[in-house]
Amino acid sequence: MAGVSNISSKLPKHETSIFSVMSKMAFEHDAVNLSQGYPNFETDRQLKELVYNAMLDGYNQYAPLAGITPLREQIADKIESLHGKKYDKNTEITVTNGATQALFLAITAFVNHGDEVIVLKPAYDSYEPAIKLNGGIPVLVQLEGKGYKLNVEEIKQKISPKTRMLIINTPHNPSGNVFSKEEMQQLEALLEGTDIILLSDEVYEHIIFDEAKHYSASAFPNLSKRAIVCASFGKTFHNTGWKMGYCVAPEELMAEIWKVMEVNVFCVHHPTQRAFAEYLKTPQHYLGLRDFYQEKRDKFLHLIKDTAFKAVPSKGTYFQLLDYSEITNEHDVDFSRRLIKEFGVASIPVSVFNKGKEDHRQLRFCFAKTDDTLEKAAEILKKVK
Repeated sequence: MAGVSNISSKLPKHETSIFSVMSKMAFEHDAVNLSQGYPNFETDRQLKELVYNAMLDGYNQYAPLAGITPLREQIADKIESLHGKKYDKNTEITVTNGATQALFLAITAFVNHGDEVIVLKPAYDSYEPAIKLNGGIPVLVQLEGKGYKLNVEEIKQKISPKTRMLIINTPHNPSGNVFSKEEMQQLEALLEGTDIILLSDEVYEHIIFDEAKHYSASAFPNLSKRAIVCASFGKTFHNTGWKMGYCVAPEELMAEIWKVMEVNVFCVHHPTQRAFAEYLKTPQHYLGLRDFYQEKRDKFLHLIKDTAFKAVPSKGTYFQLLDYSEITNEHDVDFSRRLIKEFGVASIPVSVFNKGKEDHRQLRFCFAKTDDTLEKAAEILKKVK
């Protein structure tokens, strides 16, 4: 019996993500998987017990659309203490099913057919499909060179009367770069006097190293008035599978996001919200991430120093780019596949995220792993010549 034959895909050119491809290969070849962008160590037992206790205490029905008040209060206090911006807990904060949903809500709420959205490449692979699903047109701007520097002048050249939104990501995945205060001020000046919405993906906000500092869009008055800032509890507290995040925005923008939220998922897992509301009362739970992940990054860099790979230390995120240009001239997709098949270590080729698939002979490795995992991977990488 024939099924539906005349299917008109909204994403006809959409392919399986590189993350799924590399993880599948890693599984098939029993490789050490440093391609996955999540930790392989446990979530804090205290946080898990808080979720369990919330269930036992009866918080098992729908939560309010925007999230429970105690959690929104904690989010507001956290942002004010870190960035000096006070968001109204009642009208400017929404708890979401992870940061990816927050990003999708923002794009769906404001991008209409024919609207242009400027995306800085390399970029997380959910941005462009979300834009296209809503009839928008991604306008791509490549960050410069192997260091992926921001070029505000090129962004300026891409702005047109159709520009509805600019998406930024800092700390930046996959490069590990962090936008400076001066760069954020340049964006602030660029957008002043326009109706362009800034969508700021800040999921790695607490994972920064050395002298780097995270400058949130929330901290700049002329950005925050047009910015939707997205964050992730999953990235912060080692529980990406819980799919819990939030976004903050001025009231007039958040009102539109709520309309989409109501017909999308309506609300987010209630017991977990209760747990995070309690857990956030101890700021060290997130402030301590800097030292925790700096130790991980430094360990990984030390372990690979005797390999043929070259590294410029990541400034933020839990990713490290390794340059393999002294090993081979292979395309990064081909080399990453061979690295799995012949050696047994999985990574992510960076070219797939670049505007024109530019290949800088770089692979992305995730160091949010146990020490024994990093040690095992490094021993294998030493054999790659």
